[in-house]
Amino acid sequence: MVINIGRLKDGKYQEIEEEILKVHEACDGRILKVIIETCLLTEEEKIKMCEIVTKAGAEYIKTSTGFSTAGATFEDVKLMREHIGEKVKVKAAGGISSFDDAEEFIRLGADRLGTSRLVKIMENTDSGAGY
Repeated sequence: MVINIGRLKDGKYQEIEEEILKVHEACDGRILKVIIETCLLTEEEKIKMCEIVTKAGAEYIKTSTGFSTAGATFEDVKLMREHIGEKVKVKAAGGISSFDDAEEFIRLGADRLGTSRLVKIMENTDSGAGY
């Protein structure tokens, strides 16, 4: 799910948490990834979303859909890792364009990566030689 960014900008934190809780309940044991579109948020809003996602019990917090103004950044993954609860995982998505970047995102705490570019790189190499 993607958060309602307007609600976040308006400071309607309880409404966001309630929405996440309802979606999580509807998942009926399936994994819920909450996409926060980090490129549109302030640092304070990112931290607040880490707190809300943790409290609401979602399994993942995800940097972006990959369709907004920017994707994952190293700084955002590091910040998210520092502010989420123990049971929440981080998915970095959008703009991951090299294997070096992928390794850095994982080193900084991303549990999962969302990227179509790396698949294309692998497909265009000689059987993925060197990777």
